[in-house]
This record gives sequence, structure tokens and C-alpha cells, in this order.
Amino acid sequence: MPYPDRRAYPDKFYPVVDSIAWVARLTKLGVGTIQLRAKDLNDSQALQIVSDALAVTKGTPTKLVVNDYWRAAIVAGAQHLHLGQEDLVEADLAEIRSAKLTLGISTHDDDELEIALRATPDYVALGPIFPTTLKSMRFVPQGIPKITEWKKRIGNIPLVAIGGIKFEQAAGIFAAGADSIAVVSDVTQNADPDARVRQWLGQNAEAA
Repeated sequence: MPYPDRRAYPDKFYPVVDSIAWVARLTKLGVGTIQLRAKDLNDSQALQIVSDALAVTKGTPTKLVVNDYWRAAIVAGAQHLHLGQEDLVEADLAEIRSAKLTLGISTHDDDELEIALRATPDYVALGPIFPTTLKSMRFVPQGIPKITEWKKRIGNIPLVAIGGIKFEQAAGIFAAGADSIAVVSDVTQNADPDARVRQWLGQNAEAA
């Protein structure tokens, strides 16, 4: 079953990071939802980093979302999972649901949205909203108007906007219909990440 309170998950500010150090730093700052996206790990490495991240967030209000490594997430006792389209094809959705993991899915175009909705996700991520230099993208930037269009299509399912988004653009993106904003470089490549996170958390409170 989908997550019982869709409004509470994911949080409006949703940073995506690639290391335990970042998970620990953001948890201490009081971030409510953090995605751990560490690429190219084997099974044992994935289980280790997921277990370590869960140990960091244990006993805190922070919800850890595991990107890609659904088997490690199940074994380690995670509660939240995010899959890209390629990962979704290979994942065992029945096993994921049996383990009571929430499921977020990345989408970039209409076909991917249809595929995602068939998996009854707990949220849908749309991106990239703006150009991003973090990885080569097969898809052109979607732009803010696409957020409004997709939110109308998916209804009560939370919509997460991702891709090149900075704090200064947050108000407009929420106004367009996004329920949450996934943030990468605006935190991890910021000259003062802690101050930036506090800005985002302040916006979070204002938008609540």
C-alpha cells in the first residue's frame, strides 16, 4: 500500500547526496527527507553504505531514501526507496511492496510517467526542470509550466521537481504545483552548504 500520509512524505526540501558524510551533516541540520544516491556499487558495498546511513539517521526524524539498491534497502531494513526508470525495469515490485518500502520513481517524459503510474508510486519525480551539469541528460529541461501540467495529471500523488533548482526558484516551483523539490548541487556545491540548507528549511516552514 502507498505511504499512509502522502502530504508528509517526501518533505518539501529533499536533498540528494552521495555519501555518509553528507547524510550525517544534513541529519544534524534537521533535514526531514534525504536521498542517498551512490552509484556503481556492488551488492556488499551497497548493503554497507545503506546500513551505515540508516545507523546515522536512526533515532532522528530524518527519513532516508535509498536510490537504486532495492535489495540492500530490504536487507538493511530501510523504509523508503527511489528508482530510476532503468532500475524500475529490473526491480521486483512485489518484493519491494511486501517489505513495505515506499516507492518514488523518476520520470522525464510522458511515456515514463505512464510506466511510473502503473507501479502505483508514493511520489513521482519530474526532471530536469532546468539544465544541470551534474550528469549528461538525455532529456531537455522541462521548465516550470510542465510541473503544473503533470500535477494536474497525477492528482494526489506527490510531485517532486528535480534538476538544476536553486533556492531562489523554490517559491515559483511550489506555486506551479510541486509538492517537493529535490536539491543536489545547490547544497553540495554551495560555498556555505549549512547556511543554504537553513534557507531551504526556512522556505519549507513558510510553504507548510
